[in-house]
Formats: sequence, structure tokens, C-alpha cells
Amino acid sequence: MPELPEVETIARGLREPLVGRRFTGLRVGWENLVARPTVEEFERGLVGQRILGVKRRGKYLVFALSGGESLIVHLRMTGRLLIKNSGDQPDKHDYLIFELDDGRELRFNNVRKLGRVYLVDDEDEVMGRLGPEPLDDDFTSADFPALLSGRRGMIKPLLLNQRFMAGIGNIYADEALFAARIHPERKADTLTASEIERLYHAIRRVLAQGIRNRGTTFSDYLDAEGREGRNQEYLRVFRRTGQPCPRCGTPIERTVVGGRGTYFCPKCQK
Repeated sequence: MPELPEVETIARGLREPLVGRRFTGLRVGWENLVARPTVEEFERGLVGQRILGVKRRGKYLVFALSGGESLIVHLRMTGRLLIKNSGDQPDKHDYLIFELDDGRELRFNNVRKLGRVYLVDDEDEVMGRLGPEPLDDDFTSADFPALLSGRRGMIKPLLLNQRFMAGIGNIYADEALFAARIHPERKADTLTASEIERLYHAIRRVLAQGIRNRGTTFSDYLDAEGREGRNQEYLRVFRRTGQPCPRCGTPIERTVVGGRGTYFCPKCQK
């Protein structure tokens, strides 16, 4: 699933071609892709609206529209949003095609049919329970201990909980925990003040690196222009089972934590 850096990269790539454009038509190849409202209401409410802005919230893409509504897209596992010319042959998995007033199209390619779109008056209808944004300027190191207060579960599943913090997924949780020297199965309430401080900065650092490198591509993720990310070249533990730890040389191990494949250094992250 695209995580914060990938979705942020897509949002940035969509602003230039889309802001100021108007939706002139819609082609729906699979109706269940439209989660809210009905397909008919979705098309009626969307066509004719101008795109005023494109942003990211957690792992969601949010398009501000001229009528006051928001178009929200959740890519999930294999979803892609690509800008194409109207004459380009659609892919068989382009299940939702937004026609634009400049002759181009925004295509939602959704191989596993897990992605969803919403047209809502209030963004909180879809995203109201998301936790804070880890890269926001007003989310400081002083806020992080309070966020962890009273949490007793393992730290990695907590980082993956979107109500705890928005946007972090499997890749960047493993990378942040490695950078902070914290075992993924450590209980959150056992972390010391210095470990919490290290983890706060590690989370922000690995996410910022992911954005600089335009996201991580192992198989499905592409940016809005159809390009792969480069961050996979810079990962230190994720999917590096058996390779030497870049810090101490101990072979990286893989385990399962909270149902997710998890990579760590058994020496650095005791």
C-alpha cells in the first residue's frame, strides 16, 4: 500500500496538471469503486466542478472542488492515479476515468479493486478519525510522549494504527524503528524518554527521505507520471533479510509482528 511518502509524491505531481482544470465527464468501469455517494450522484456532483487544490491527508488524496465538496481517493494496495491523453489506450484496470477540460484524463488504475473514491461535503466523514500528521510543523517532539501515554501494546502495530498517527505503513515503521534502535515488539509503555525522542526524529527523517526519493517501488507503486520511486535503494532493513546490518554487520532478520512482515537487526534493536 502506498504510504505517506508515496501519496505525498503523487499529490505533488498532480497539482500542476490538475489545479484549475474542470471535470467534463466520467467513465466508470466498476461501480463499487465509488464508496460514497451512489455512482449516479457521484457523477452528477462531480462533472462541471473545477479543481482548486490537491493535498494529502494520511494515505488519502484530497481534491478541493469549486462547489465546496471534496473528492477523496484512497489508493490502497495497488491503486494508481495517472494523467493520460484522451487518445491513449486505457488499461483494462483503469476502472475510473475522469475526463478533463484540456483533453487529458485522470485515470484510477485499480488492479485488485481495493481502492475507493468519495465525494463529500465534509472531509471528516471519511478522515475524521485519523491521527496527527507526523511531518506537520505543529507536531513537535513535545507532543509525541503525550501521544504515547497510556499505550501498552507493541510499538510497531501502534505506528501502523492510522488513528494513532496518519500515514505510516509497514516500510517506514520498520525503517524508523531501526533508526531509533527500538525492537518492533517493544511495548510502548517501556520506552524511555530518550528512546521516544529518537523515535520521533527517526519517523520524521525516514518519511522525509522517502519523499525526497519520490517514494518506494517494489512492484506496484508509480507516481502520477508513471515513474517508479527510488527510495528502495536507500532502505536499511526492509526486505533485507540475511543482509548485513548497515550499522553493526549482523544479518537482518524477518519476523511477523501484528500480522505484518517485519525486518530488524537483532543486535541493534534488542
